[in-house]
Formats: sequence, structure tokens, C-alpha cells
Amino acid sequence: MVVSPLIGSHILFALSTYIIGYTPFPEYSVVVALNDIQLMYYDSNVKIIYRNYKSEHEEQEQKNADHVFKWDYDALKDMALFARSRRNITQGVLVVQRLSSCELLDETVGAVGAGDALEGVTEEELTFNAQNNTLSVESEGLWRDLWDQQRRDHLQMLITKHYLPICITTLKNVLRTKRKEMVAVRPSVEFLQNTLPDSSGAKVTCLATGFYPRHSNLTLLRDGQSMSDHQVTGGELLPNGDETYQMRKSLEVSAEELREKHQYSCMSEHTLDKLTIHLVPGCTPFMELVLICGTALMVFISVAGAITAFTVHRRRRTNGLSGPRPSPDQTGVPLRREARGAGGN
Repeated sequence: MVVSPLIGSHILFALSTYIIGYTPFPEYSVVVALNDIQLMYYDSNVKIIYRNYKSEHEEQEQKNADHVFKWDYDALKDMALFARSRRNITQGVLVVQRLSSCELLDETVGAVGAGDALEGVTEEELTFNAQNNTLSVESEGLWRDLWDQQRRDHLQMLITKHYLPICITTLKNVLRTKRKEMVAVRPSVEFLQNTLPDSSGAKVTCLATGFYPRHSNLTLLRDGQSMSDHQVTGGELLPNGDETYQMRKSLEVSAEELREKHQYSCMSEHTLDKLTIHLVPGCTPFMELVLICGTALMVFISVAGAITAFTVHRRRRTNGLSGPRPSPDQTGVPLRREARGAGGN
């Protein structure tokens, strides 16, 4: 099902880098990406936008880039010079970076913000609320002293009148231009169990794989309550070899917990749907996590509609990140797999 490319959550990112000192790289450069797809490149040497697609708004986008990136260049340069002075750095290389973003959420403005880093360490975060036109700054690092009221007001004016309108307009134009390539893919979800070799317990693993775009989340629950982070391992987003993504989370279950017959669940939340798998107790202590366990084992799947509206996005490149698609462990028992597709139940 093909729907409007503006439906769902889409984020335009701009990663800008300013360098003091001699390197083979430009003094200032910017990489622009939609969700996780690199779209444009700009630097201070050439000052021309390089795209990986044909835009119908090249002239206007170039004008916008000249203005926005000039402001950004000046800001990062001032921050870099301030840092060098405070740290009494007279030679060598110093790098300042900013990651800016704007979100289009179902055709309305969503989250808007930026994070500034010095030598790879985030020093401050900026958040702009487009609904009530307010700017929030969290700065605990070296640049904290720079934030007087005049600087806040000036930045808020730039965001309101320039940055945000340009960012959202560019985002909409790119979505319309690339809509034919953008198809969202729902995840395949598996619930696995493995015997722990040094105990009579088990490891429960929830695996979601083959999904696009990358925005997805897994939650492991016991008796309807989400498990705390220190009890759960995994959660990293990893690329597959076919330009989709995977994520897995695991929980170790002791023999005593198995005997208590808790109900364990895995909830997968993705652009296209929300899916929950429950394990109902009633089997023998160790077998209750295994697929074949008489009629006592039931697997429930709840799919919250086909939110086929999000990205009309297709599996795209991950900028060189690739890897083999995971397969369940040799000892793993898949309890249920949700078939992939662009829509449907």
C-alpha cells in the first residue's frame, strides 16, 4: 500500500564539523541525512551542495544552504576559538561538532533540537518547542558561560524565522522527490529460549529483524511490568546485509523464577505496527518456555492496526554498514514469527 510520504515520523539531520588546525579535511563540512539515508554534502572549500538525488529545488536549496551554513559556520568557529582560549591550546587540532535535526510528524512539526560536542564529547543540548515557540538550553560544559539572554533570543529568532522553516521545507521536498523509493517494512519477531549451561535456568531472547526504517523498540516484560535496564542485555540497533535492521534483547531467568511461573512477554514497537507476544505459564518449570507444551502454552499476538501510514521508505543503504542477517542460535526455539510485509495483519 503506497501512502503519502509525509505521513509518520521523518527526521532531517545535519551533522556539521568545524576544525581548527591542519588536517586533510575542510575547515567546515556538513552531512545532511533523512532518517538514516545520507542525502547531501557541503563544505567550506567548494560551498556547493552535493546530492545523491535529483532535486527540483536546487537553486533555492543552494541559497538556503549558503545562509544556514554560514550562520552555523560562524557559531561553531566562535565556539572553537572560545574553547581553544579557555583551554590555552596554542597548537594541534581541535574539533567542534553540531548535530541538528527537525522532525515532521504526520505533516506537523515534531521535535526540533541540536547537540554541540567538543572533541567528541557532548557539552550542551538545545531543544526548541515549535508549538509554544520556546527554546531550552542544557549546557553544563565549557560553553555554559556563553549563554546570556541576548544569545538565547538571537538563536530563537534564527530558529523561528530561518532554520526551522528551511529544515521542514527541505524535508518535505525530499520526501516527495524520493517517495517512490521509500517503502516501510515491518519486522519479523521471534521469541527464543536457550538453556543456561551453568544452571537450570534459561535465557529468554526477543529478536526483531528485517525492518525499515530503523526506528524500532523492544521491551521485555514480566507479568505485564517492563524489566529494568540492568536486568536486560542487548538493545543495540544493528544493520542486516539486505539494508534492513535488527534488534534483540535478552533476559536471564533463574530456575526459581521458572518455578514461580511468571508470564514473560516481548513487545515490539515499529512504524508499521505494535506487536506483543505472551508466554502463558502452565507447563513444567523448564518446559514452559518451549514451543510444544500441550495446550497450556498459548501465544497471543496483538497487532495495533496496520499503521502503514509512516514512511513510504524503502530499505536503503546504511552508509557502508552491513552485516549478515542473524539466525536464531542453534539451541534457540522460535515461539512465533510475524510475517514481513508492507501492510496487512
